Amino acid sequence: MKEIMQLKNYMANPITPVEQLEQNKDDMKTQMELLIMRIQAEFCRALEKEEDKAWEDEKSVEDYDFDNDVYMTWPEAKFTVDRWTRKEGGGGITCVLQDGRVFEKAGVNISVVSGKLPPAAIQQMRSRGKNLQNAELPFFAAGVSAVIHPRNPMVPTIHFNYRYFEVQDKDGVQWWFGGGTDLTPYYLNEDDALHFHLTLKHACDDHDSSYYARFKKWCDDYFYIPHRGERRGVGGIFFDDLDTPNQQAAFAFVTSCAEAVIPSYVPLVKKHKDDAYGYHERQWQLLRRGRYVEFNLIYDRGTKFGLHTPEARYESILMSLPLNAKWEYMHQVQPNSEEEKLLKILKEPKDWLQIEDKKRSNA
Repeated sequence: MKEIMQLKNYMANPITPVEQLEQNKDDMKTQMELLIMRIQAEFCRALEKEEDKAWEDEKSVEDYDFDNDVYMTWPEAKFTVDRWTRKEGGGGITCVLQDGRVFEKAGVNISVVSGKLPPAAIQQMRSRGKNLQNAELPFFAAGVSAVIHPRNPMVPTIHFNYRYFEVQDKDGVQWWFGGGTDLTPYYLNEDDALHFHLTLKHACDDHDSSYYARFKKWCDDYFYIPHRGERRGVGGIFFDDLDTPNQQAAFAFVTSCAEAVIPSYVPLVKKHKDDAYGYHERQWQLLRRGRYVEFNLIYDRGTKFGLHTPEARYESILMSLPLNAKWEYMHQVQPNSEEEKLLKILKEPKDWLQIEDKKRSNA
């Protein structure tokens, strides 16, 4: 599986000079950069398509200026594209859509950075079992990260991140992949959760039948908010430090997971973007977004790594935060409410595809 350069389709020019990418087509750094450029563009355009459709559905005869023989279109909600570089090495492309009809805030970032690892990052990697011996370590990191906060509370938020890392130590280059995709609904729809998890399972099963169950549990454990005693959402998959069975196989798996994002999520947007909701549902959505902020700023490892990286681009790192959120003192949900139904799942993660039940029945 090889990524092919598609310059005209990307949101902006690649971070690495095109000549360098062409000369090193088989290098994993090149392959990963081309993959994340493609995934970013495909996802942004899929979301823009939903926005375009929403505006078209709102048009009426009053929107056209027949006297001047021209027509007026609704303002289009498109991604703002911000290509940036960092002095120490590399850069990124930040794409943000705000105040759309469908998406209140949507951010889709790619970064391709290199330099020397800061001490805090080295310590974090060693705590995960990485055998890094030098005090100063050159590194390369490339990844795509997205967080989508919809306007309608019946549409869930999605987050995904897929990344590749290389560290140059005295014994040579250490490399690994990481990433995942997870769903954060404001109101629980079990059919949505089943669709989401099943789509991710298919992507995993194409490579290793054990991946989904392992990475689903990892996701439930990772997106836990200890001070609240609940998960951020209904999970998905999450993995890190993946360096088996070999580099090409691991890259193929990451590619499948990244390509599964659109089919796992966009059907849910189409299904619920026009659902009815009121003030009560909006206030609950804002409260749940407060929990999202708490996890990202206090516990998320990627956010911490970004903030500790020299010359970090804080606007891009904090892109994941919602446009609006709310904290309310000692908020309690009503018994037997839809809000309580969601909280029960967040406190006790569900085996959506009944993997464990099937294992026990076959034992």
